Amino acid sequence: MKRKRRWYDFPIIGLNIIVAEGWSSFWWKSKAFIRYRIKRDRSPQVSKSREEEILEAPPDKVGASRNPIENYLGVRLLYFLTQYGNKLSFPKFDEPIVSIILLTCNKAEFTYQCLESILAHTEIPYELILVDNGSTDETDALFERLENITKIINKENLGFIKGCNQGASQARGKYLMFLNNDTITTPNWLSNLVRTIESSPMYGAVGCKLVNVRGTLQEAGSIVWNDGTALGYGREDHPLRPEYSYLREVDYCSGACLLVRRELFRDLGGFDERYTPAYYEDSDLCMGIWKLGYKVIFEPEVIVFHHEFTSTGSFEKAKVLMESNRKAFAKKWAIMLKEKMTPSLNNVLAARDRRRGEKVLFLDDRIPASYQGSGYPRTHHMLKCLSELGSKVTFFPLTNTTPWQPYTHEFQSHGVEMFYGKGLNFLNFAEKRGAFYNFVIISRFHNMKRNIDTVRESFPNAIVIYDSEALFSMREILKAEIMGVKLKKEKIEGMSGEEFDLMKRADFIITVSKNEKAMIERAGIDHVAIWGHSLSPKGSPKGFNERSDILFIGGFLSSESPNEDAVLHFARRIFPTIQKELGCKYFIVGTSPPDSVKKLSSPSTTVTGYVEDLREYYDRCRIFVVPHRFCSGISIKLLEAMSYGIPSVVSSLIASQLNLEDRRETLIAESAEAFIDHCIDLYRNETLWYQIQQNALSYIQETCNPETLKNKLHEIMKRARELRRIQSGSQG
Repeated sequence: MKRKRRWYDFPIIGLNIIVAEGWSSFWWKSKAFIRYRIKRDRSPQVSKSREEEILEAPPDKVGASRNPIENYLGVRLLYFLTQYGNKLSFPKFDEPIVSIILLTCNKAEFTYQCLESILAHTEIPYELILVDNGSTDETDALFERLENITKIINKENLGFIKGCNQGASQARGKYLMFLNNDTITTPNWLSNLVRTIESSPMYGAVGCKLVNVRGTLQEAGSIVWNDGTALGYGREDHPLRPEYSYLREVDYCSGACLLVRRELFRDLGGFDERYTPAYYEDSDLCMGIWKLGYKVIFEPEVIVFHHEFTSTGSFEKAKVLMESNRKAFAKKWAIMLKEKMTPSLNNVLAARDRRRGEKVLFLDDRIPASYQGSGYPRTHHMLKCLSELGSKVTFFPLTNTTPWQPYTHEFQSHGVEMFYGKGLNFLNFAEKRGAFYNFVIISRFHNMKRNIDTVRESFPNAIVIYDSEALFSMREILKAEIMGVKLKKEKIEGMSGEEFDLMKRADFIITVSKNEKAMIERAGIDHVAIWGHSLSPKGSPKGFNERSDILFIGGFLSSESPNEDAVLHFARRIFPTIQKELGCKYFIVGTSPPDSVKKLSSPSTTVTGYVEDLREYYDRCRIFVVPHRFCSGISIKLLEAMSYGIPSVVSSLIASQLNLEDRRETLIAESAEAFIDHCIDLYRNETLWYQIQQNALSYIQETCNPETLKNKLHEIMKRARELRRIQSGSQG
C-alpha cells in the first residue's frame, strides 16, 4: 500500500470504528495511528501493516478518554492531520508589533484549537514563537503543518518558565504575549490589549478577562495578599457582571494571557526560574513591574477562554506546586507584601483595585449619555473628571438601568465601575457595600429625597455631596406660572423649603450657576460651590454665507418638559413670522420627541429625532435658539452650540442662568416679539453674527475649560473633606 493511499483510507476505516465502537475509541485509536504513521514515514523498516493493527484493535486495548471536550478536540485535530495538504499558514511580518510565545508539552489537540483561534482573530502584525518541551503526542505532526512560525524544540520538559524565557530570547516584537496553549482567543483580542498598553507609557503589562470553557470566570485580574497567597477576582462568578467589566490597576494578571513590554521583561531578567517548573512566575513578574514604577492593567474588553490545569493534569497537582512556590515568593517579596491586606472576603473590594484615589459612589437616574440632555452631559463629564483624578468610582442608576452604549463602555474603559441591567436594587447594593465609600454624590432632588436615609445609614462615614444640577422647586414654580396655575405663597415656600432642608442633610452642595448658589446661600447653607459644564471651543469651518436656517437641539426625556414647551412656544408664537420674513427652515433635533413635537413636521419644520453626530447641524444652520420659558440649572446644549461657533438668541431666563450679556455672547429676548426681532437681526447682520460668535467662543474658553473644572472638582472634594474634619472635631 502506498503512503498517500494509507492516508486516504484512514477516514473510511475511522468511520467504521465510530459506528461500531463510538467516538472515544476512534479518538484513542487514531492517536496511535498518527503516531505510528509519523514513525513509519520516517523509518521505512517498520512493518507496513501496523496501522491496520492499531485501527482494528479491540476498544479495551486502546483506552478511552473520560473527557468529552478532549475527545472532541482530538477528533478535530486528527481530521486536520489526516486531510492531505492541510496547513495553518500564519502571516509573515518584517516588523512584528507583538511576539506571541506559545509553550507546548503534549496536548496537541488543545494547541491546534489555540492556533486556529490566533489565526482567525489576530489583526495586528505579529510573530508566533512555539516552544515545545519534549512532546510525545501529535505535536510534532501538527508542527509540520504550520507555516511562518519560529520553532524551538526541547528534547525534554524544561518547564513553563524556562520555555517562556527561551521564546522571549528569540522575540523581535515590541511586546511579548505569553499565551497558554490551552486558551481560545476571541475577535480583536490582541489589538485591544496593545491599544490599552500603548494608551500610557506607564502601563508595563496588560491582562485580559479569563473565562473557563464551562462559562464561569477564572479571573478578572488578581489580588496578592500579605502572606503571598493570591485570589483571582470573581472566580467562578458570571463573567459579564458589571463588577468584572471595567478597567483596573491590579496586583497581577495570569500568565495564561499576559502582554508585557519586551524591554521591561528583559530588564527584570525574564520569568524568575526559582519558580520552575511553573506557578507564581506571573505574579512575581508583575510585582517586579510595580517595583520599577510601572502599572499592571486588567482589560475587561478582551475575553480569552481557558482550559485550566491541562499542563499539570489536575488542581491537586497544581496546588502542590503553588504552595511550594508561594513560600519562595513570600520570601523574595517580604517587604512589599507588608503593604498588602490580609486574606479576607471583607478586603476583596479594597484590594481588587490598586488605585490610591478616593472611593466614590455616584447616584443618578440613569447612565449619563451625552446626547440625552437634562443635565446628563454634565454628569457625563463629572464622572470622567473623577476618574482622571484617580478616584475609584462606582456609578449606580436609580431609575433607568439600561446600559446605554457606547457610553457605558466608555466609562468602563476609563476605570469607572458601572452598574446596569435588570434586578438592580439600591438597598441590597448599599447593604453589601456598607462603609466602603469615602464619598457619596447624589444628583437631583428626587434621588436625594428617596435615598438620603439609606445613604446615611449604610455609609455612615462617607462624605455626602448633593449635586444640585438644577433647583427643582424653582423650575416647578416657573412652570406653574407659565401654565396659568396660581400657587399660594405657602405652597411656594413649602416647595423651596423642602428642597433646601434636604440640602442641609448633605455635607456639601454643588450647584451650576452663580444665581442658584446665591439662592441656596440665602436659605442659610454656606457650604456651596459652583461646578458648571466642561467644554472646549471647537469652532467651525463654515462662515456666515455658507449657512442657513434655525436650529434647536434638546432631548425630550419626560412629558411636559421644559424642552417640549420651548419648542412648541417657538413653533407657534415666534417662528411663523420669522419664516414669512426670511423663508428659512426650523430644525428640531433631539432624542425621543413626543407626538406634540412630531406633529410640527412640515415643509418648513423638520423634526429629526436622535442624531448621533450633531456637528452637521451646528455647521449648516445660521442661528441657534433657546426660547425656554421655564427651567432651572444651565442650558448645556446652548454651551455646546457656542463651542461650535453658532450664534444664538435666548430667553432672558436662559441668559441669567449663565450670566450672559446681551449683544455680547448672545442676543437676549424678554418677549416673543423681541425674540422675533432678534432672530431676524442676527440672521441678516453678518457683522453682528461674527461678533457674537467670537465672544461666545471666548466665553467657553474662560468658563468651561475642562482642566480648570477638573481641578475645581478636586478642590471641592478637598473642601468637603476638610469641612467634615472640622465638624467632627467640634463634635468631639
